[in-house]
This record gives sequence, structure tokens and C-alpha cells, in this order.
Amino acid sequence: MKKIVVLTGAGISAESGIKTFRDADGLWEGHDVMSVASPEGWQKNQALVQDFYNQRRRQLLSVEPNAAHYSINKLGEEYNVEVITQNVDDLHERAGNKNVLHLHGELRKVRCLACYSVLDWDGDLSNKNLCSCGGNLRPHIVWFGEEVPELQNAARIVSESEIAIIVGTSMQVYPAASLIGYLPRFGKIYYIDPKPALNYELTLSQDRLTIIEEAATTGLPKVVNNLLAEI
Repeated sequence: MKKIVVLTGAGISAESGIKTFRDADGLWEGHDVMSVASPEGWQKNQALVQDFYNQRRRQLLSVEPNAAHYSINKLGEEYNVEVITQNVDDLHERAGNKNVLHLHGELRKVRCLACYSVLDWDGDLSNKNLCSCGGNLRPHIVWFGEEVPELQNAARIVSESEIAIIVGTSMQVYPAASLIGYLPRFGKIYYIDPKPALNYELTLSQDRLTIIEEAATTGLPKVVNNLLAEI
């Protein structure tokens, strides 16, 4: 069974209604990025950071997976599929995807600052909420300036794959953008984006690159159907 890795970003979730900081009316509007998504911002104003992620968590619970998420699940019925996502939402899992690696953490989880336990969390979070060990809790999100703990695992997954599908991400932000460079030389790449822009790794891979200039909800189902037809 061929192994396929699907690299996803904000674009796939945007079609479900998830706002991103790049949107003019996004949830980061009015906030400097570093004030709500950095260790320094956390130390300066924890209440602001907590409120920011509480709003994101509430919005996440109000949206549903879309056709792109479900098409990945369909692909997994015939291929060995693993998802590497830069998104912190759980729409992949709610669409039935089992093998999902979150590079930047998960919105519906929190982490203890004392014992480092990771807990499921759906409600609002404040400094009054404590871990069972008595430690304070923070959003389980990889902030700017922090290491990406899952990067090595992600690189391994890509290196073991025969096909890579890139959808919903411009692959311009590093270190996530470097992952496609780990795909074996024989590996095929499908890049789905209405306005594709090639990074360094993709430029070097144009001989095995297929570009689909469409949104995730239309382009990804087409790629999936073509791959299923090849079986």
C-alpha cells in the first residue's frame, strides 16, 4: 500500500469558516501577533492571551469539517495516509482522519507549566484553572520563538512517503516549508492552491510537481479521485 503524506495549512480550514490572522477580519485583528502568540506576550499579559485563545476555541466548536477534510479520509481507505498540519484545529480528526500530526499544537488542548501534562480542553481557560498537580495551564500551542517539537517526526513521515499532497498552505513559512525537501527523489508532489507560489524546495522539484490552481474543497477531491482511479 502506497504511503501518502498530506501537508495542510490555514487554507483548508478557512473554507470551513475558521478565521486566520491573515484575514482582514481575522481573530488576530487589533492584536500584534507577538502579544498573543509568543512567550514574551504570555509573560506580559496572560489574561489577554487566554482571552484570545478562548475566542478561537469557541469559534472552532461552531464550525464543521468540509469536503477537503473528508476527501483525505476517503483517500485513507485505499492508501496509507498521514496528515501533517500547521493548523491547531481538530477538523481533520472530526472528519475521521486518524493519523494527524499537529506541528503547531492543538487548540482543544492545554499544557501544564509544572508537570508538562497535556489535557483535553473545550471550555474557556483562565489562571484560575489548574492542573491536578497544582500547576498553571497554558494553551497547547507552539508560539513564535519556540521550538517545533514534532518537526523531526514530520520530516520522518515525509521521508517515508511516495506521494505528497500540499493543500491550504503556501509553504513559505519555515521550518514547516522545508518538509517537502525530505520527500524521496522519486516522490510525486501535488500542490493545490488558487494562487500557487513555489518555495525553494518546490522549485527544485518541478519535474515531479503537479499544480492544481483551485481551492481546497474542489482541488483536493479531484486529486483524491484521480489517485483512487489509479488503483
